[in-house]
Amino acid sequence: MEGSIAGRENLDAVVVRFAGDSGDGLQLTGSHFTLATALAGNDLATFPDFPAEIRAPAGTTYGVSAFQINFGAREIRTAGDQPDVLVALNPAALITNIGNLRLGGLVIADSGAFSDRNLKKAGYEANPLEDHSLDAYQVWPIDVSKLTLEAVKEFGLTQKEALRCKNMWTLGLVYWLYNRERDASVKWLKTKFAKRPEIAEANIAALNAGHAFGETAELPGDVHAYAVPEAEIAPGEYRTVTGTDALAWGLVAGTQLADIKLVFCSYPITPASSLLHILAGLRQFDLTTFQAEDEIAAACAAIGASYAGSLGITSSSGPGVALKTEAIGLAISTELPLIVVDAQRAGPSTGLPTKTEQSDLLQAVWGRNGDSPLVVLAASAPGDCFEVGIEAVRLATKYMTPVIVLTDGYIVNAAEPWLLPDLETLEPFPVHHREDAEGFHPYLRDPETLARNWAKPGTPGLEHRIGGIEKDYDSGHISYDPANHQRMTDVRAAKIRGIAQDIPEQTVDQGNEGGKLALVGWGSTYGPISRAVVNLRAEGLDVSHIHLRHIWPMPRNLGELLAGYDQVLVPEMNTGQLIQVLRAEYLIPAEGLNKVNGLPFKIAEIEQAVRGQLES
Repeated sequence: MEGSIAGRENLDAVVVRFAGDSGDGLQLTGSHFTLATALAGNDLATFPDFPAEIRAPAGTTYGVSAFQINFGAREIRTAGDQPDVLVALNPAALITNIGNLRLGGLVIADSGAFSDRNLKKAGYEANPLEDHSLDAYQVWPIDVSKLTLEAVKEFGLTQKEALRCKNMWTLGLVYWLYNRERDASVKWLKTKFAKRPEIAEANIAALNAGHAFGETAELPGDVHAYAVPEAEIAPGEYRTVTGTDALAWGLVAGTQLADIKLVFCSYPITPASSLLHILAGLRQFDLTTFQAEDEIAAACAAIGASYAGSLGITSSSGPGVALKTEAIGLAISTELPLIVVDAQRAGPSTGLPTKTEQSDLLQAVWGRNGDSPLVVLAASAPGDCFEVGIEAVRLATKYMTPVIVLTDGYIVNAAEPWLLPDLETLEPFPVHHREDAEGFHPYLRDPETLARNWAKPGTPGLEHRIGGIEKDYDSGHISYDPANHQRMTDVRAAKIRGIAQDIPEQTVDQGNEGGKLALVGWGSTYGPISRAVVNLRAEGLDVSHIHLRHIWPMPRNLGELLAGYDQVLVPEMNTGQLIQVLRAEYLIPAEGLNKVNGLPFKIAEIEQAVRGQLES
């Protein structure tokens, strides 16, 4: 796309939010706009926002689905604090999202959906498109439903099928508004509906009609057609990835580097289910996927795969990880490698299953019976999941330990451009199963890592049994000896603590090593913290950003690093969990910035908290 186009106003960055009923295809609309934006050379970040109800009554606020994208000519680190444009396909979408739109922003509303019945369902007493309640915004009412029906009438669809095309009509309009190309969407529609070409052609007609409407319509107020120049990004081959995509590929890459078979055993739960879907499509890499009958069975099947010499991996969200806890303890006792992916969501119990949160950290670090340490890693962004997946495989197989990988609902569903890595530069770490029978017993340990040796069942001379009852340190036999239990507990803890010597020292993402204030984050808070620190440092404030990938054990230099700051502020989407670990480990007077409303932090929230902290 050209940097400046006649008749269009250049913008540095834009936030667009599509919202409508869960049956309106808004996630598909958002994904197509994301693809077109990536092809246009912009940097971007997305935030799919799903309703919790599987199929709420149409037109109700419970069934509103939304997709937000922030794209620009500069580096984009979050999906945006406030939309500049809200596309609302019904009154429920408007009433649930208008509070987030910036003042003066543009509302594109399907006026055809603002019937008395739909207004009542949404809780409106009067039509907001007519009663001046939206005077603080630019409002563009368009009868999208009527115009869609007119655009597709020649294709012989039922009215229900025809109205399903209105998301494409809307997409065409927004494509025109921001100078996006339609070719990729047209190609996808022809492929998707190859067996029903009339559906494909109807959707293409709707897409083109929305685009044509933008070209000929009279725009409201100060609204213009816009252009967003290409972003200056590092050269290379990119693709758009979600956290689920990148984590799946990272786990596959890790097992390839370890020269070990991947066996993925899982049970469906929101928002973790998609990892099973992605891995099931990668069987060309000699992996096995298995959908178990429940969470406990999935974890135990993964442990069985590891006992047999493969790498067992399982996934879930908070409620499912709670059910897997006893099995995770078994993997700790048997000292078998196991990876548990926890895509966190808002709790407790069922909680808000489609909303994001970071409230499983303490469950991951300490949430098991007995003294049962393991490794905990956290991914900071969709693309970061690739490296975290590889690191999880490396640590699990080298130290014969379970590893919990923390993602969350935002990371697994959000998308960003990802520079494809040079796989040739990744260093292999091949697994070596024991084959020598001389002096063997299952709990012989490597003197450096303290990891026990790993023998495949059925290997001649290496017959053995392991289990959840305590084992003798010197023979691997069942032992109830008090002194032996003390020794085994100590060595399991020492093994995990020793991993701190095998992970990178903690670095400062932005700012100085020492100073007035450090923002310490983990997981998906990376984007808003990072952008907030950029803005605050531009104002001359002495603020630094430290972001943790290795949650347990923590980097060996972290305590010394944190001691160099006058104040430490920890933003978390929970009521204060990492801060408890930091205080317990390092006795630092850290303060928390906590949020548990199911939504990611806004940049402005963090900036305001930092200013308040520095003034206190």
